[in-house]
Order: sequence, then structure tokens, then C-alpha cells
Amino acid sequence: MAIQNVEKDHSRFRQIIKGAVRKNLRKYISQGQILGKEGNKTVAIPMPQIEIPRFKFSGDGESGVGQGDGEEGDAIGEGEGGGQGQAGDKEGEHTLEAEISVDELAEILGEELDLPKIKPKGSASLQVVKHKTTGIAKVGPESLRHFKRSYREALKRQIASGMYDPKNPTIVITRDDKRYRSFKAEMSQESNAVIIYMMDVSGSMGEEQKQVVRIESFWIDTWLRHNYKGIQSRYIIHDARAREVDRNTFFRTKESGGTMISSAYSLCAEIIENEYPLEDWNIYPFHFSDGDNWSSDDTEKCMALLKDKLLPAANMFGYGQVRSPYGSGQFIKDLRKHFPDSEEIILSEIPDRDGIVNSIRDFFKKGK
Repeated sequence: MAIQNVEKDHSRFRQIIKGAVRKNLRKYISQGQILGKEGNKTVAIPMPQIEIPRFKFSGDGESGVGQGDGEEGDAIGEGEGGGQGQAGDKEGEHTLEAEISVDELAEILGEELDLPKIKPKGSASLQVVKHKTTGIAKVGPESLRHFKRSYREALKRQIASGMYDPKNPTIVITRDDKRYRSFKAEMSQESNAVIIYMMDVSGSMGEEQKQVVRIESFWIDTWLRHNYKGIQSRYIIHDARAREVDRNTFFRTKESGGTMISSAYSLCAEIIENEYPLEDWNIYPFHFSDGDNWSSDDTEKCMALLKDKLLPAANMFGYGQVRSPYGSGQFIKDLRKHFPDSEEIILSEIPDRDGIVNSIRDFFKKGK
């Protein structure tokens, strides 16, 4: 009974934590401190206004502890303080940091934004080995020993042989008593997915704009990993030319220069064509920019690449435009002009960090 009560209290506490996260979701999403964490790694969530218990006088007039000077209801244990600083007339804030996994944050994000479950396209293709428990065996490695079943066998043996003493219920597990979990390896099909991030790192993209992109990319990655078992992430940065980089470079680069968006789209199309067969992969390209491009000719080249190469290959193509005091913001207007009714391309304007949550909803509200 005590264990059940503890489990019930722990479950209730987890619900309190999730409630606090939902209440402050935009704040947690927009923070950059979580970047780089994955899967079952945990993050600390501050839980304010935790009440500190205090003993009070009972006031029933009986002798014993609590007698002496003071009024009914006065808190005890408040002696003369030796702390530093000025006295105040306001209560202190008591905070507790509770840990929650990145996976749980992704689940809360999906629930709070009312995001539908992703519906993978095509046939599942990734072969994954899974081990399924099939029963109990008398032999096996110690790491798979089933304690309860072994204990039960030892108890049965001692009772049957008359060795069990209820007054001294010592159970000795022998070699013949030991039982082990047995497993069977099975091949299962898992949906394959690749996310290709493209980020404009030209001179008009300031450090704050790049940080907005990095934070949103992290949460997009986290949400998709919550939906897919097998997933890969690829990273492209571009100014006047594009190049593929690793995750660390993508989240820390400070490059600048001119802007030719077509260089990123060309590289993205090349990666898809060479490495990700359309019948086997769910493909998610995302491009983030401030909407400034070198020329109208390059913009036309981008539109052709989208129409002929990227949109036919992708589950969806996401374009997020970050507001910048230096960018023209023209590119999203050109996309709306060329693809007014397309369901494959999803556009989102991101004014600042507070706009990240709405942008994620824009991209995944259709569950593509």
C-alpha cells in the first residue's frame, strides 16, 4: 500500500510539473540553453512558490512544548538572524528545480499546440532488430536472471523439503532454482525520415536571427524524433555559396557575406537524389532566411528547383522567414506568388523568439 501511495504521489507530481511547463511553454521553447540535448536527456524546470511547512502553536492551553511568550498561531523556530543585507517586508520566493526529459517536452509541445501525429508516407523500410521477451528459461546470463521467479522456485523447494521455517523465513536460492528471461530477436520495419536544415548565414542575418533559427530547428528536430524511430539530420549553411556542415557548426557558425539561396536548394536536391530514395524515405527540408536574395534571376532558379526537384521529393517543404532589420523580406512574397495553392510548401513568418511556437504549429498542423 505504501509503495502504491508513493507511485500515486510521484504521478501527481509529474502532472504538476507538466502543468507548469504548459503554463510557461513559450518561455521554455524560446530559451537557447536546451540546445544540443536529445532524447532521454533531462532539463531543469523551475517550480516557483513551493510552500515551506511551518509548525504552529496548538493554542489548546496544555502544558509542554509551546508554552511561554507568544501569541496563538505564531511560527516557532524564528530566532535572531545573523544574515546579511537589509530587512524586508515581502515573502521570499522558494523555487524547486524539477527535471523533465526532452522527449516529455516534445510530447507536451505536441499536446499544447494540438499537433496531429505525423503520418509517414510510403512503405516502412528501415530494418530494426527488436528483442521480445518470449518466456522463462532455466539457463541464461546473470544479467537476465528473473529474481521473483527464482525466489518462488527456491521457496517452493524449501517448503516441499520441509526446510522452510516460518519463524526464520530465510530463502536460499540455489543453482537449480534460478530462472532467466528468454528473448527472441525479431526484425521490424520502422519508418525512415531525414530532415535537411538550410540556414542563411549571410551578412543581413544577425546573431539574434540565427539564434531564432537554431532554437526552432532544435524543436522541429525534437518533435520529428518523437514521431519517428529512425531519423537522420543534415545541415546546410549558405551565403553566396552553400556547404554541408556538421551539427556543431550549424549551431555555432558566425559566417557572413552575400546571398544566393539557389546554392542551398541545389545542394539539398543533390543530397536527396544521391542518398535518399523517395520510395524509402520521408523527407523534410526546412529553409530559414530573412528573405533577402541576390537577384530576381536567382529567385527564379530557386522556384524551378522547388517545382522540379524538392517538392516532388518531400513530405513537406518548410520555409521560415525571420524578421531582420537588414533583410528585404521579399523571398516569402515570391514563394506565395509562385505557389499560391501548394500543400507541399508551408510558409511561416517568425518575428522573434516569441514567434517560434506559432511557427512550429504552422509547419506541423496538418500532420504531414
